[in-house]
Formats: sequence, C-alpha cells, structure tokens
Amino acid sequence: MATPTPSAPGPAADLPARLAAAVRTISDFPRPGIDFRDITTLLSDSSAFRDAIDALAAAHSGAQVEVVAGIESRGFMLAAPIAYVLGAAFVPIRKQGRLPGETISAAYTLEYGEAVLEIHTDAIRHGGRVLIVDDLLATGGTAAAAIQLVEALGGVVAGIAFLIELTDLGGAAALDGRDYTSLIAI
Repeated sequence: MATPTPSAPGPAADLPARLAAAVRTISDFPRPGIDFRDITTLLSDSSAFRDAIDALAAAHSGAQVEVVAGIESRGFMLAAPIAYVLGAAFVPIRKQGRLPGETISAAYTLEYGEAVLEIHTDAIRHGGRVLIVDDLLATGGTAAAAIQLVEALGGVVAGIAFLIELTDLGGAAALDGRDYTSLIAI
C-alpha cells in the first residue's frame, strides 16, 4: 500500500502537485500509445529535486536502511542522493550485461516490452536492509525483479520508493502487498 499523501494545509500538502507540475509528459515515446513521464524537468528544478529527495528519504528514515538500490537508469538519479541523506550505501541494479563483476539476474515484463536486470553477487550482505528506488511504478515488473534480486542475495527489503505511480496500470499488485512510497499518483 502506498504511503498516503500529506493532507494538512501547507507546503507538505502541496508537494505532490508541485512535483507533478515539474514532470513533463511526452506522448508516443518510446512507442506509439505510450505517455512517457520525463523526470529530467523535475531534476533540473533544484527546489523540486531537493524536495523529492528529502520526502523520499524522510519516508524511510526510520527503516534502518543500510543500502539503497537504484534501478537503471532514472532510479540512479534518485537513489544515490537518497542514500547520501540516509547515510547508506548505494548499489546499482542494472540492465543485463552492464555490470563488470559476477552477477545474478531476473527477467521481467514492463509496460512495453521485456528486459533483464542484474546485480553484483557481492552487492548486499546477508540480512542487509535495502531500500529499492525507481522513478516510476507502472506495471510493477521492474520493481518485482529488483525485489527478487535483493532477496536472492539474502537482503531484506526495508522499503520501496517511487517518485511517480501510474495507478491505472496496477503495478502495486506486483509488489505482493508490500508497503511502498510514491510521491506523485497519476
């Protein structure tokens, strides 16, 4: 279940709307019929970027996170600064063939195709508490593959965080009832 959006008046209550206004939608990208949520406009707005990082980090500040695992590639842009704020390590979860060391992999289906994610076999210690971060929750396949990788290495998923959730695609179902945070629901 998603962490609820703040409802009290003031800056915290306005955060989802302010962040949503900073995200650009590009129609028919990367394929016809897809509305791509481009976060580069949010990243280039220093205030919106800082607020998004602070909110995602704050949502998981009590979770004793040891590692923040960012999913390639836009997840890296969020996960690394969240790791810094939380005082945690950063670990990349990358597309197949892009990590130089020994890896494990998980295949998944996304909203417009199929792919494989990989993580280094020594990236997470057994029992390590991991926050998984990506920019977008759509069908949930990418997040489910990341969960599978973390748990295959013996890690404990301490949280899952997204900047944006496309609610009509039902991606939360792929998280198997796990709590997650999303700042913008579209």
